[in-house]
Amino acid sequence: MSKISRRQLIRTGFAAAVGVSGLGVAAKLAARFGLVPPDAGALYGAGETLTYAAQRVLTRHSLAREFDRSQISKDPFANPVDPLGEEFHRLQEGGFADWRLAVDGLVSRPGSFSLAQLKSFPIRSQTTLIACEEGWSYIAKWSGVPLSHILDLAGTLPQARYVVYRSFQADWWDSIDMADAMHPQTLLTMGMNGSELPVAFGGPLRMRVPRQLGYKSVKYITRLTLTDSLKRFGKGLGSAAPEGGYAWYAGI
Repeated sequence: MSKISRRQLIRTGFAAAVGVSGLGVAAKLAARFGLVPPDAGALYGAGETLTYAAQRVLTRHSLAREFDRSQISKDPFANPVDPLGEEFHRLQEGGFADWRLAVDGLVSRPGSFSLAQLKSFPIRSQTTLIACEEGWSYIAKWSGVPLSHILDLAGTLPQARYVVYRSFQADWWDSIDMADAMHPQTLLTMGMNGSELPVAFGGPLRMRVPRQLGYKSVKYITRLTLTDSLKRFGKGLGSAAPEGGYAWYAGI
């Protein structure tokens, strides 16, 4: 008798649970295999759990669609942000030479990187869609360092399950699991459409997570924290998004 892989077992179990007993049983099965999102206790918790677990089992290594340069949006809309303050403008006037990306938490080599250092690392460019629920979707060419490269340099420890990323704006933060963090299309972007990333679109440094909705691509990134649990961050829901009615996992 051939052995059944763990992934095959989970996939079969989800299908059976949804087909026979509904979301509740599927959610319990997801919990058994550690595939429960941090906001699972919210109103639509069972559905969110099923969505997250199914995508992690079935499409863990899938790629977001990449477009031809001719399909780049002509006049992309930059959604407004709150005033960034004097400190940000001081950094901007200095060409962001003093901007730092800190990396801490469950890593063996915590530290920080300047923009100049980040630009010296291998750069990946991809033309992908920012998909927005509020209607400002657009296609752009993004250039930056794969997040996986930074995590490798920092020495990610085996127990790390999530990467929390913080914006220059103190109340703006989010997180992704290690599947998205190590995915080749997840970038710390510094360029857009062949030029420096404009401040209006998140410059000098923006997280780009093309396999999820646009609100996961947080602007003005200053810190990465690797952790085994999201309970001690904010209200324990994985990001500020669920606190505003959005799902933590926004896979597309």
